[in-house]
Amino acid sequence: MTAVSLIRADALSDAAQYAYAATAPSDARLIFLAGACPLNTDGTTAAVGDYAGQAAKCLETLHGALAAAGAELTDIISTRVLVASSQQADLVTAWEVVRDGFGDHDVPSTLMGVTVLGYDDQLVEIEAIAAVVDEAR
Repeated sequence: MTAVSLIRADALSDAAQYAYAATAPSDARLIFLAGACPLNTDGTTAAVGDYAGQAAKCLETLHGALAAAGAELTDIISTRVLVASSQQADLVTAWEVVRDGFGDHDVPSTLMGVTVLGYDDQLVEIEAIAAVVDEAR
């Protein structure tokens, strides 16, 4: 069972494809994840030139980091999706993959176009914060 509560804001536009806020209980352990990058295990960039493909690989990387921290996708409380492009269509392409990957867990998110990301040929990166309540507590 997730510790994260997504908050809808009925007075705000319903055009946003995510909750407007999220909370976690005071006894939650916060997990701050490094930006999930579209890297293959050998360190090369996956899906060169493909915004959707890189977004999918970032989600795969995110799942791996969450598992290592004892969490899962539904424990994420917030994301920031970075897309190396000045074209809104490229941002939307990446966002649609991320949104679909999260399914019903539509956490508060920020989608940003940036000039460049850290790895050769990198187009997408996903930053996230998760919250879990450990059973042993």
